[in-house]
Amino acid sequence: MVMTVGILALQGDYNQHKRVLDILGTNNIYVRHKQDMKLCDALIIPGGESTTISKQIDNNNLRKPIIEFSKNNIVFGTCAGMIMLSSSSKSNNLTPLGLMDFSVSRNAWGRQINSFSDDLDLEFDNIRFHAVFIRAPKVSRMGKDLKVLATYNNKPVMVTDGHHFVCSFHPEIGSDF
Repeated sequence: MVMTVGILALQGDYNQHKRVLDILGTNNIYVRHKQDMKLCDALIIPGGESTTISKQIDNNNLRKPIIEFSKNNIVFGTCAGMIMLSSSSKSNNLTPLGLMDFSVSRNAWGRQINSFSDDLDLEFDNIRFHAVFIRAPKVSRMGKDLKVLATYNNKPVMVTDGHHFVCSFHPEIGSDF
């Protein structure tokens, strides 16, 4: 069976995710409408502007389809995607999907000018991974059933609930794939 990964393509770094999946030889499609999700086995919600992504999810009537999809399929959120998967409180312009039991502080690693990259130790591999942080969220609360897969300065930056995955950095940028 060939697996197809959907990339939510409403705003953000979705082209870079596609480029990496293409290099890896992974079947992938852009997801812009709920019918696109029927063709996917997994979904990536990329980095970008979480407020805009949240609004576009609602404008494209994708909130309920993504939540339903997540019950049986893997969803991976990077940076803004991490914010979207969180159970952080709703704000005036942003409603997270609440797929995982954690909260974040947006842009907590600094503003755009404070973007940086550094090497991380991954809990599931013996390699160092070069991570790029751009206006990255920081985990402010962790639920009990989550596992930390990577930290930076003793703070969780990659987390799983055993089904879904999130990271506060951009794994699609660079060459560590």
